[in-house]
Amino acid sequence: MVIKQEIIEVLKNFIDPELGIDVYTLGLIYGVDFDEKKQAVKITMTFTTPMCPYGPQMVGELQSRFRALGIDKPEIDVVFDPPWEPSQTVREMLGV
Repeated sequence: MVIKQEIIEVLKNFIDPELGIDVYTLGLIYGVDFDEKKQAVKITMTFTTPMCPYGPQMVGELQSRFRALGIDKPEIDVVFDPPWEPSQTVREMLGV
């Protein structure tokens, strides 16, 4: 049986292919809804830009990782409101 912390660990270990930092630290994850009883997850996330060339690949890879945990139909909802803004910590990590 999967627990919410395992879901978060998947996100913390999923590296944005363009920036080389995990999507959780980047602040691309806006919400993690997990129904432990139904073993269902819905991730609300964004990309660094609406035209992110890696977007579809990222969604597919995250779904695969959640399925590997035993979640049959992981839902990934990509939104662009609010637009992504890197935190000061992320800016420092990126050197900007």
